[in-house]
Amino acid sequence: MHNYIFLISILLVTYYMVIVKRLPALISGFRLQSFLLFLITASFAFYEKEAALYIVAVLILFLKVILIPNFLKGISRKIQVNENLGLFLNPQLSIVVVLILTYLSYLFTFKVMTFTDKMQSATFALTLCIVLTGLFIMIFRLKAITQIVGLLVMENGLFLLAVTMCKGMPFLVEMSIFLDVFISVIILGIFVYRINALFTHIDVNKLSNLRG
Repeated sequence: MHNYIFLISILLVTYYMVIVKRLPALISGFRLQSFLLFLITASFAFYEKEAALYIVAVLILFLKVILIPNFLKGISRKIQVNENLGLFLNPQLSIVVVLILTYLSYLFTFKVMTFTDKMQSATFALTLCIVLTGLFIMIFRLKAITQIVGLLVMENGLFLLAVTMCKGMPFLVEMSIFLDVFISVIILGIFVYRINALFTHIDVNKLSNLRG
């Protein structure tokens, strides 16, 4: 029962990230989503008696709840980025699109996939929805930092799938994913900083002016 509550909470937080208009709220939404992912991982570690999952849960707490959100907020303050996200679609249309993606995720899961357990079906549909929502954030938000957050949301969805459906991936694979994600965020943060230094903004829509 508690897993249902955590999963629904993650979905609601994901919806919240779609409707916010300011960068600090988006980063805070990612922090909360990651904290819920930490709780789910810790609960699976407890019930499955998996020591490796406890380590993964601690890494989620350290990297995704504390370190990465603080790093993104520090980058945004350092380059003095405008806190408005710059929306291709307003919050009302955005939530409609994401609700449609949710429906399509459940339709795909229950019509195409062949899960025998309803909990597995619901979990797969939810994680697919989170991945698609992360992709939506990457495409329909103009600021480069928001696209980093969108990538992280997609990774959270994939990681949630691994924890809930497979009871965790092999430990070395999990560690390599954590390392890849952390290094990617650092590189993308430096990339954003350099864009701002060279072009005085990080609105990726402006990059279209560079086309020949």
